[in-house]
Amino acid sequence: MSTAPVTSNSKPSTTEAAAVAAAASSAPANSGAPSGKAQSKKSKKSKAQEFLLKTPKGTKDWADKDMVIREAIFGSLSSLFKKHGGVTIDTPVFELREILTGKYGEDSKLIYNLEDQGGELTSLRYDLTVPFARFVACNNISSIKRYHIAKVYRRDQPAMTKGRMREFYQCDFDIAGQYDIMVPDSEILNLLCEGLVGLGIQDFKVKLNHRKILDGIFQACGVKDEDVRKISSAVDKLDKSPWEAVKKEMVVEKGQTEEVADKIGEFVKLNGTIREVVNLLKQSELLAANASAQKGIEEMEILADYVEAFEIDNFLSFDLSLARGLDYYTGLIYEAVTAASAPPANASELKEKATKDKKEDVEDASEYVGVGSIAAGGRYDNLVGMFSNGKSIPCVGISFGVERLFSIIKARAAKELEKISPNHTEVFVMAFGGGEGWNGFL
Repeated sequence: MSTAPVTSNSKPSTTEAAAVAAAASSAPANSGAPSGKAQSKKSKKSKAQEFLLKTPKGTKDWADKDMVIREAIFGSLSSLFKKHGGVTIDTPVFELREILTGKYGEDSKLIYNLEDQGGELTSLRYDLTVPFARFVACNNISSIKRYHIAKVYRRDQPAMTKGRMREFYQCDFDIAGQYDIMVPDSEILNLLCEGLVGLGIQDFKVKLNHRKILDGIFQACGVKDEDVRKISSAVDKLDKSPWEAVKKEMVVEKGQTEEVADKIGEFVKLNGTIREVVNLLKQSELLAANASAQKGIEEMEILADYVEAFEIDNFLSFDLSLARGLDYYTGLIYEAVTAASAPPANASELKEKATKDKKEDVEDASEYVGVGSIAAGGRYDNLVGMFSNGKSIPCVGISFGVERLFSIIKARAAKELEKISPNHTEVFVMAFGGGEGWNGFL
């Protein structure tokens, strides 16, 4: 059978068409201007070539060996939570926006708001604490120990190698209900120390403070009640900025006098053991008449007895510069830090260098930030009441930052990780036989 010759009006093949298109796109200018349709196709092709295949800013894929480490962290903390009597729950990844509004102070700007879907304004959860308080109120719960391991979302500046991300896991344990003063608080601190030691991290320090003491200091120094939270958020930056910068923020941005700022400075620079700092506070004439400060001091004295009984006092430091920016805390607050938590000594220079030629935020701030706190929490007695017509349920809890823990553990165990296999099951197959009646099957 002969093959028919290709005539001049035959349709070109796909390959031929591609060659023609390529030739047309590279034709010299005097060959005639391309049509609008051709320009449109070229524009689309250009955009397709510009597409960058990556995960969104502040997120990452997790695979094989990294997942082995992360699952080991989950397993260790889950076992600990169960040992302390915790029951697990789960809540939606997004909440009604009004549930989250007004709970996080200045950090509210980091909440991811979603588009209106069907008449409800919603936002991705910022933490697991506010959803827990909503859960307690919705189900009319008066007493519970719960743990929750889930992802949360924050529109923050990422530092990927330091575990500071926009999507990350938190492992939370909270105690809700009526108990003797400082009993659940001390149990949470014990659980915090036990959890970190169990993960092989022993060179940590848990910084403690008390919101009633801090608020009392601000009031006694002359800060108006409506400005207390604003000054608290300024003080909370002392772990990253020198006192001079924090004082300037109080005076220039937050409207306080230099005299008020200097008085506050005398207190927030204090740190030491619980008993050491309590004794210093009890000697202060300025705080003697402040009911809030005196109540906090009394509670810290009780806490000192409990943490000594748990034998965890060597891990703790009473640090009056700790403020925790979230608005819902009402009592004891704490965060665990390691040497990796602090930013580099020349962080300002590194940040300036990284952002010098960029109009927008840099993709990753790992060069000039630290890991930050690896676990944090506190007491929040009024949060449930915001969702249940004022029916207050006392609550206290702790949140472990999995990605930050991961970054520390991975860095310290780099050599050992090379030997880890991501496969959970290993099978060794052997063939036996060869004698009479053996048919060759395994």
